[in-house]
Amino acid sequence: MGNQLVTSVVTVATAIIGVAIIAVLVSKNANTSGVIQSAGSAFGGVLGVAESPVTGSGGGLGLNSFTGGGGGNFEMF
Repeated sequence: MGNQLVTSVVTVATAIIGVAIIAVLVSKNANTSGVIQSAGSAFGGVLGVAESPVTGSGGGLGLNSFTGGGGGNFEMF
């Protein structure tokens, strides 16, 4: 009986979290396309840096620093 109760609570909690995620994604105030576009650009940049030793290109990103959207710089080396 106790195992069934835990399973039921976890199922309900998972459903609530799923509905909340969907609500945020389809909200008029959400910038879902901007977030997806930004993540794709970041992934492409990191992929370019990872390939640069093989391809000989600069990779599109400076290897010494990354600039965040908040205006701050993060120095790697």
